[in-house]
Amino acid sequence: MISTAAASADRHDDFAAMRQAMVASQLRTAAVADPRVIAAMAEVPRERFVPAASAALAYRDTAIDLGQGRRLNTPLATARLLNQARLGAGDRVLLIGTATGYTAAVLARLVRETVAVESLPDLVRHATDALAPVANVTLVEGALEKGHHQAAPYDVLVVDGAVEELPETLVTQLVDGGRIVTGLVDKGVYRLAAGARRGAAHSLLPFADIDSVPLPGFARPHRFTF
Repeated sequence: MISTAAASADRHDDFAAMRQAMVASQLRTAAVADPRVIAAMAEVPRERFVPAASAALAYRDTAIDLGQGRRLNTPLATARLLNQARLGAGDRVLLIGTATGYTAAVLARLVRETVAVESLPDLVRHATDALAPVANVTLVEGALEKGHHQAAPYDVLVVDGAVEELPETLVTQLVDGGRIVTGLVDKGVYRLAAGARRGAAHSLLPFADIDSVPLPGFARPHRFTF
């Protein structure tokens, strides 16, 4: 009979192999060029950040159902966003759409501090447990579209999902010149975009046609026409 310890070690090795396969087949072949992003995603055990029943899907190129209408972004979408953010070791990051904490765990290896906002209490609890050993991530439970102005300003805004419209409430929490990366959805078409705050305005330019999970609270206001 195989001991529990041996079985656990085998499963750990299986996940480690899947993690390296994800890096080789998904990230390196899809314009993820920042070696720090690649190294961080090669180290963070993503299986800890998905529901237990979905652990086998942790490293596949698919969004993972988290319940209550939310899904965990694909590894590729998250990697492309972080790659485009041009993260520096001294950066302070506002992360919107923390979900189970995976992207926050990756960011913890890349930047000085991350303030991670999540609206669903169940996901906050999961992220709190999964991120327990991580010292430079602050979890905040609250509306995604409001961010966390109490700890502003931030150098980078990372929206780990797709929005119809990025509210100025989030942009104004950045330093002038602060970078922005986000998913965008327009009439069912999903893209990843990057930009920056410039004074009272901001700009975003799509850089990849990649699916990204939709986030609640970012619907474009209806405009009346006559």
